[in-house]
Amino acid sequence: MKVLLVLGALLAAASALPIEERINGENGWYVPQVDGSFKWMELKDVEELLSRGEQMEGRARNGVRFYLYTRSNPTDGKEIEAEASSVHDSHFNKDHGTRFVIHGWNGRYTDDMNTLITKSWLSKGDYNVIAVNWDRAQSIDYASSVLAVPASGEKVGEMINYLHEHHGMSLDSLEVIGHSLGAHVAGYAGKKVGGGRIHTIVGLDPALPLFSYNKPDKRLSRDDAFYVESIQTNGGKLGFLKPIGKGTFYPNGGKKQPGCGVDVTGSCSHGRSVLYYAEAVTEDNFGTIKCHDYEAAVSKECGSTYSSVRMGAVYNAYMVEGDFYVPVNSKEPFGKIE
Repeated sequence: MKVLLVLGALLAAASALPIEERINGENGWYVPQVDGSFKWMELKDVEELLSRGEQMEGRARNGVRFYLYTRSNPTDGKEIEAEASSVHDSHFNKDHGTRFVIHGWNGRYTDDMNTLITKSWLSKGDYNVIAVNWDRAQSIDYASSVLAVPASGEKVGEMINYLHEHHGMSLDSLEVIGHSLGAHVAGYAGKKVGGGRIHTIVGLDPALPLFSYNKPDKRLSRDDAFYVESIQTNGGKLGFLKPIGKGTFYPNGGKKQPGCGVDVTGSCSHGRSVLYYAEAVTEDNFGTIKCHDYEAAVSKECGSTYSSVRMGAVYNAYMVEGDFYVPVNSKEPFGKIE
């Protein structure tokens, strides 16, 4: 409650910069509200808010749950805990690759994002798909939910360590996939496990509001796993525009997605990262064009020659680095191949 009161006071006071001087993600942020609108917060106000993050730690850690899906239980998730009996009573199989899937703000483990990605991976083979539910760690308010990200990510990292150390889960075949705020939860999980030991983290349009690009220790960064891939679809608004991953992919230039109409709130373009990734897992059909930098990807000035790289491909960890423009269709199938 104290955090919410402080946030309210900060938002009420956050109007010092004229609108024409506001640069989202540089000298402040447009923070999404529950009703779809945005409110401006300046750097100093955000820093004061984030300094109070320790007040959320207990709630965040206690609000994270894990639900396992396998081909034996593809639609009915089995809650597992960091206890031997819990894991042994589930269908967890150390010989199968593992995928952690992490929802974003105001999400839940049963949301379309989780079910779609779970279905995609289970259609490809035998996997342990663990949906992370951290909705009870959040608040209905976005800014307060940001405060829960570090502790939630640490809890995910602890579960990864537990399954690796006590149940033989391989880190070499582990992928952690997070959307929006969930991408940063994944980043903190990677920091907790440490040393780039998680094989792959996939950030689906990592959330921009209240995260600084020049503070990689406070967000998902390319060093949080052996390989970090980011699929950026609403850059400069709800998601980052500057490259987050070792391999960074810019569908349609990374700002706005075809077929989303006016998309005033950015939610359609933001959500397309999930649809693209799920399709990439099952179809491996997103051709890419290598760019010399992210500005070229955003401006769609990377030429027309397709590379050998496919967005979202499992093998990217061993061969991909840099920024890629990704042509996409306005409806399914979204991927394009030369």
